[in-house]
Amino acid sequence: MTKLRLLFSSYILTLAALFLYSLTQIDLSLTFSKLSIWQTIEKSFQYIGYYNRPLSTEIFLIILASLFIHYFVFIYLAIKKRISRRQAWFLILAGFVALVFSYNAFSYDLFNYIFDAKIITYYHLNPYLFKALDFPNDPMLSFMRWTHRYYPYGPAWLFLTTPISFIGLNIFSLTFFLFKIFISGFFLGTVYLIEKIVKKVSPENEIYALVFFGLSPLVLIESVVSVHNDIVMMFFAVLGLYFVLNKKLIFSIIAIIFSYFIKEVTILLLFPILIFQNPIKKISLSLENFFRICVLTMIAGFVYALTKLEVQPWYFLWIFPFISLLKPNRYIFLLTSGVSLGLLLRYTPFLYQGDWNGAAIPIKLYVSIITPAIFLMMGLMWGVLRKIRA
Repeated sequence: MTKLRLLFSSYILTLAALFLYSLTQIDLSLTFSKLSIWQTIEKSFQYIGYYNRPLSTEIFLIILASLFIHYFVFIYLAIKKRISRRQAWFLILAGFVALVFSYNAFSYDLFNYIFDAKIITYYHLNPYLFKALDFPNDPMLSFMRWTHRYYPYGPAWLFLTTPISFIGLNIFSLTFFLFKIFISGFFLGTVYLIEKIVKKVSPENEIYALVFFGLSPLVLIESVVSVHNDIVMMFFAVLGLYFVLNKKLIFSIIAIIFSYFIKEVTILLLFPILIFQNPIKKISLSLENFFRICVLTMIAGFVYALTKLEVQPWYFLWIFPFISLLKPNRYIFLLTSGVSLGLLLRYTPFLYQGDWNGAAIPIKLYVSIITPAIFLMMGLMWGVLRKIRA
């Protein structure tokens, strides 16, 4: 028990370190408070992130390594049934609490979400027709990116975010944290739905699924730190699966369509859902095969997106929840972990040099390919060694 407490304590310290590190990435044009003491603290963190980039990169890599080491240990404990559901949820909630008030260190998308809703609630205009650059005197433009683009998401995202913007009263700090709490809440909701599904179809793997998704460094960073709306999209997609498993096809279709009206990729899930719940029953699918088809469907969506856009770490959120529903498998776990680490390492060249030019371009590609290959190779070698020893 003492060892477990030490493990939990070191994990919480790692989460705290990630929270503090996020403050090093606060945009130089942004301040959350006019209090002189806060501005002094903020500038001291910004100095590391912007003026001592080698140190900043080293800190990031140490935190990332610690997150993954803890993740592997927790996965091992879950497989060996040495961690309880209550303990797993404690760790998940610790990650949420520690990171929900962090700065969106690795992406500026949150600012775009806020401004898109602000166009409605403050300027009383249509974000499909107006962009941030149409409001040159707005103070948010000083720290935003992609100010030239029109609203790129579906109407469901505006439906969800406009009330949050209205409650924020055009007070930036208040709106910022309201958006962070709101979006991060869907991370907890997705974890809960995954638990409910796995408990229904494979209760012996409930804790493994909780740890696999809820403690994943990539999921935490992209859902709770950077708060991409992909986690909201995936909440409704997983909700669709939950409904279909409970024989509520109409509610399932509604959930998938709502997810589609946030981002389009999840509409593909209607195919495996309609095959699984078809009234004619000419095609019979086991639950495991149904989940596998869902994974393959979202991989297809991921690959299609890569033909149109550059790969981004948060795109893996499209696939991760459905992998969590599969039975534990060494090679799937190692490949998923390798892909997750490789995608997160893509941030390293930017943290080191401050832009995505030059060496950053090939480095992003190399870490995305080589890292999962190394993890998969380790799994294959481990399997061979076990057979030799047997």
